[in-house]
Formats: sequence, C-alpha cells, structure tokens
Amino acid sequence: MTNRPILVTGGGTGGHVIPTRPVIQRFLEQGRVIVYVGSKGGIEESLIDDLGITFESISTGKLRRYFSWQNVVDVFRVLKGILQAWRIMRIHRPTVVFSKGGYVAFPVVFAAWFNRVPSVAHESDLSPGLANRLCLPFVKTLCITFEETRVQNIPVVLTGTPIRDELRSGDASRAREWLSFDESKPTLLIVGGSLGASALNQIVRETITQLMNTYQIIHVCGRGNTDSTYGEMPNYRQFEYVREQWPDVLALADIVVSRAGANSVYEFLALAKPSVLIPLPLNQSRGDQIENAEMCERNGWSVMLAEERLSSEKLIQALQLIESDRAGYAERLRNFVDRNSADLICRVLSESEKTT
Repeated sequence: MTNRPILVTGGGTGGHVIPTRPVIQRFLEQGRVIVYVGSKGGIEESLIDDLGITFESISTGKLRRYFSWQNVVDVFRVLKGILQAWRIMRIHRPTVVFSKGGYVAFPVVFAAWFNRVPSVAHESDLSPGLANRLCLPFVKTLCITFEETRVQNIPVVLTGTPIRDELRSGDASRAREWLSFDESKPTLLIVGGSLGASALNQIVRETITQLMNTYQIIHVCGRGNTDSTYGEMPNYRQFEYVREQWPDVLALADIVVSRAGANSVYEFLALAKPSVLIPLPLNQSRGDQIENAEMCERNGWSVMLAEERLSSEKLIQALQLIESDRAGYAERLRNFVDRNSADLICRVLSESEKTT
C-alpha cells in the first residue's frame, strides 16, 4: 500500500464539505493518509477537525456569475491560490485528488492537472455548478448524484451523494420520547436550512393552528429565528438547529418541508421521506434548487412550491396533495435507488490513482 496521500478539497459552504466526510472515513479505515485543502478563513477546517487529518489552506476568490469590480481582485486571489496549491502538490505528492466543488476547488484541480495528478470531481446538484464547470476540463472522472445529470466530453459515474452513516440508523421512538410526542398524529418536519428561511418561518407561524390540527410539528427555524410566542404550544417544537438528534428526527418525520439543496434532497430520498420542496428563487441562487425540486416533483417524490407563490393556503394544499396519495409517494420513494455512495466514490478514486 502506498504511503502517499489522497488529497481532498471542497469549500465555501458546508454542502461542499459534509459529503466528503464519509469518503475520508472509508479511506482512513483502510489506513490511508488524507490531506484536506480548504479556503483560508473558511469553515472547512472546523467541519473536518475531528477527523485528525492534515489541513492546508489556500487563497480563493469568489466565483461570481455577475459583473463586479471585486472579480478583478479575485482573479489575483485565484492565481495566488493556484501557486499555493501547486506547492502543496509538490510537498505532499498525492496519488489522486477528490474535489467536491466550491470556490477552493478550481485552484487545486488545476494545480493537480499541471502536476499530472488525476482528479475526480463530484456534483451533488442536477446540473454542475460554476466551480465544477471550470474544473471539468482538468478532471478525469465526474461522479454524479442523479441519473438525469448531463455533461459532455468527460466520463461520468452515477454514485449518488455520500450521507452520514448515522442518518440511516435514526430511531423514531427515541425522537418521540425526546420531543414528548405520541403516536396519535403524524409528524411534520419543517426546516429552512442552516440559516433558516424567513419566508417559510413566517408562513408556518401564520398556519400553525391549522397544521396542528393534523400534525405534530418539528420546526427548525435557523439561528436566532425562534419565537417565544410559540414556545408553549402543544404538538409544536421549534429549534434553531438540531444536531445529535437529527437522525432520530428524520426517522420520525412522516413528511418534510424544506429548501431543495442537493444534499438535503438526497437525504430525504435515501430515507424515503415525501417532501414539499421550496427552492431558493433565482434572485438568490443560480437556479440549482429549482432544478432539483422540479426533478423530484417530476419523479413523484415531492411537491414543489415556488417561494413567490408561498402562502398558508398553498402550503396546506401541497401537504394535502401528499396526504391524498401517501401510498403512491411511498411506492415511488421505495423505488429510488439509494447507492452506497461513499464506497462507490472510493472505488473510482482508487481506480484513478497515479501509481508512478
């Protein structure tokens, strides 16, 4: 077995880091050495700190899809990042690079290509983001999450997205005890992402009385977004975020209302949870969440509800649509193929390794 490391990169948001953890853990179990390259001052180091692996940081520039004078400055940051990544390649001499995307990915992938180190990229969304599109000419293989993803001029492998092993072992009864819920009503999980979703939070609170007639509700509001007005309501629990109990909460949920970020969507599909997806609108994103939500609705896994049309009535109607066809949603979700994504990606990386 080679003692040369595997280099992993990805950053900018937790969504570019969290899926790398199962892949890293698989290789660590095999006794391999891992080096992680993240952005200087980013969140990456804190998200992988407990794994006990080497962390290197480089300068990065934000990849904007619109004109800004800051783009000129960021060109020089990217160039600096490429030089720093080149130096990291020379020092650590990795056998392969696994890129999860984000601002930090391009300098690392380009430096790997320049040093003739193969790179494997992974795309969580239905269509590749800007960072991955820039990386593709320098990547050996692209791992994709959804069968409908289309890219040209590069080999692709359908792997799905790695999710934490503990998510598959959640305990609904444990969550029920923690929340003081009973089995008299189904459980509705509402989550707006790590920072919450103000529009969704507002609609939920406007609709809370109607919702409680049908559901026991877990509302993950985001940091600073809980409201003491609703603290003592029966069958309603609100949290800024949920960490340790998250696998149990997901196991308990009968329906999920959520944004349509790719990693969250894949978790709901892997755990066979019907969902109402409220994607970020175009003025807040590149449209990737809209594509994800449309695909899920097209396959009969979810109901999509545009934020511009969000109202109490529309939310109730979306939930009623799922309730009226619970058996159908359950059957279609059972037919979703949940791949052993981390192991598949590890296999692609191992097959791509430079051995000379």
